[in-house]
Amino acid sequence: MIRCTGLHKRYSLGERTVHALRGLDLTLDEPGFFAIMGQSGSGKSTLLHLLAAMDTPDEGAIEVAGVRVDQLNEREANAYRRQTIGIIFQQFNLIPTLTARENVELPGSLAGKPASELRERSMALLERLGVGDRAEHRPDALSGGEQQRVAIARALLFAPKVILADEPTGALDSQSGEKLWNLLGEVASEQGATVLMVTHEPAAAAHCQRVYVLRDGVMDGHIETEGLDAAGVAARYHQRVAQAG
Repeated sequence: MIRCTGLHKRYSLGERTVHALRGLDLTLDEPGFFAIMGQSGSGKSTLLHLLAAMDTPDEGAIEVAGVRVDQLNEREANAYRRQTIGIIFQQFNLIPTLTARENVELPGSLAGKPASELRERSMALLERLGVGDRAEHRPDALSGGEQQRVAIARALLFAPKVILADEPTGALDSQSGEKLWNLLGEVASEQGATVLMVTHEPAAAAHCQRVYVLRDGVMDGHIETEGLDAAGVAARYHQRVAQAG
């Protein structure tokens, strides 16, 4: 589903060059719920932006769901983000003037899908996510948890096989966050999807089946989470970081 080979990404900050990724390799060939953890500046957001075709690597190759992402032009990248993958952002990114249902349907509308087909699909998703009764409300009338569920419904509109989540519970309370992590796990198992979540929260990572540790722009192994709670994940993570020096 996801294959990254030899990824390098550099940014210029004034006279300084930041080497965000340094030959990163990552392969996820199976469906499931996975996490990437790393300290601030380790390259987590950079990697997610590359996977989402929001940026391009300086070196290396990226393949997601059979698409060679690093070779897409702007038009192809837009289509890839709308139809091949689902993206869940921390800040929801809902259009304030559209209802919940219209926000879910927006990628399909941009792709020229029939309105009746989109309405049926969007309502089915909103109902499944427990916010069907809020379909005709605008974002400012929804709670944070409800807005995030609308954003998830939008990401699932085309039933993508790969879903990228960028700190998806960063703006939610702990109870809403717990519900979201369980939901992402259900999506992965029920749809046979690969859900890759960037997070700094051990509680979030404990819901995943495997946690990949990103350190100084390269993958530094992984943690199998079976039998581990948040404290166990945190202990394994800090142990690995300490061993790496």
